[in-house]
Amino acid sequence: MAVNQTVTITDETGVHARPATVLVNKAGSYTSDMTIEYNGKSINLKSIMGVMSLGIPQGASITISADGPDEEEALAGVVEVIKSEGLGE
Repeated sequence: MAVNQTVTITDETGVHARPATVLVNKAGSYTSDMTIEYNGKSINLKSIMGVMSLGIPQGASITISADGPDEEEALAGVVEVIKSEGLGE
């Protein structure tokens, strides 16, 4: 059963190249399938081009989902990166 969490992007430039790369790399370190959802679109969080294609601005609510053997750890890890990078809360 998948787990998910919604976060609000607070970085004034939104999800741009550097934080997107950090998120994709973190997601890639887990076995679980991971997605990021914004504005009705759900994209593989392990795809840098996919994440960048969403064009997520400051103030956006995004939902991070994980589904797989390490889903709880994966979700917590990615949300922690979002917070530690100052990307969102």
